[in-house]
Formats: sequence, C-alpha cells, structure tokens
Amino acid sequence: MSDQLANLTKEGDVSIITLDDGKANVFSPSMTAHIDALMDEVPRDAGCLLITGRTGIFSGGFDLKIMGSGDLNEINKMVKVGFSLLARIYSYPRPVVCACSGHAIALGAFMLLCSDYRFGADGEFMIGANEVRNNMSIPEPILELSKSRITKTHWFRAILNAEMYSPSKAIAPGYLDEVVDPKDLLIKAMEKASDLATLDHPVYQITKELDQSEVIDRIRSSIDKM
Repeated sequence: MSDQLANLTKEGDVSIITLDDGKANVFSPSMTAHIDALMDEVPRDAGCLLITGRTGIFSGGFDLKIMGSGDLNEINKMVKVGFSLLARIYSYPRPVVCACSGHAIALGAFMLLCSDYRFGADGEFMIGANEVRNNMSIPEPILELSKSRITKTHWFRAILNAEMYSPSKAIAPGYLDEVVDPKDLLIKAMEKASDLATLDHPVYQITKELDQSEVIDRIRSSIDKM
C-alpha cells in the first residue's frame, strides 16, 4: 500500500495523478486531502491533467467505514470535502482526462463525469452510481453534476434506477468516451492528454467557464448548504 494514497508525476505538458491506496481507492478524508494537495502543484494555465487508478480499480467511492460509523459529523465532513473536490475537477481551467483503470463506483463514477474525456479499460468491471440500490439518496450536488453529463435517455436508469454498466456499455450513458485494451489504457490516455494540452490558454478556460457557469454555481451552492 502506498503511504501517500496518490502520487503526481509529469510527462511533458501532462500532469498525472494516480490513485493507489492499495485497496479500493476510497475517497476517505485523507485521500481527498492528498489529491487536493497534488492538484495545487498542477499548472492552471497550461498543459493537461490526467487522473487514473491502479490496475483493476479506479475508485470504489467514499470510505464505507466512515459511512457506516454512524458519526454524522464525520460523514458530512467527508462527503462535503469529496464533493468540493469533484467541483474543483469539473471546473478545472485546463483539460482533464480520466483513465478508468477498473471499477468506478459511486464517487468514482462521478469523478469520471467531472473530466473532459474518459477512457476505460475493457474487462469485467462495473461503472455506475449504486447509491439508491444501497438505500442512499443522491445529494443535490451530484444530481446537478449528473444532469449535466449523463445523457437524457440514460439518466433515470443510471441515477434513479442505480444501473451499473460494463465499460463497453458505459459509453452510452456518458461515463466513458472510449474503451480500450487495459495494456493500452495509459498510452491512449496520454495521447489524448498531450493533444488537449496544446489547447490555448485562456481561450479554453473562458469557453469552459461560459459553458459550465450555471451548473458549477448550482453545485457549489448546494455544497455550501450541506
């Protein structure tokens, strides 16, 4: 298990954050804080951010030990900082590519929705939001995010019906853009990230902000109310 939970490397103009807690890459408060700190080192005016996980798992979502602890204060703190991280990625001023290396459940799937281009490793993996099936409601920040990224024809199936998708079937609802052989995942993701890194600043940022301003305002407002 990595003591750092995640690490940052750089290849050319691409900053790569790799999630690896040695287990399910859960978004514990420690994991979220670590990713936030790594993002502070990623340029906001040049290049591209690439986020991936370890082989077989992108992320299993929030830390279930905390979710099941009954400590409402700790649960709310974890959820709020997790959603704030998603908002930061969604509104990042440079392109964000995700290389989904395996299962992406709940918050893991929502992180895919926050990125601008998503690759998925082919295999017997599951991607989706299982909250409703596990007797948990979907909070307002995630409803706002999902409505902006999940296709209309799949929204009820993906969010309200808690349908889980294989990588190949996760393209239709909008979780992924491409599915590739696992051995080619980072190669393809790097090719795309390197290309997107050439997009002009601040033109990219301005256009992204114009497109996302209403959604991100609603997401941040709903987080503030938590």
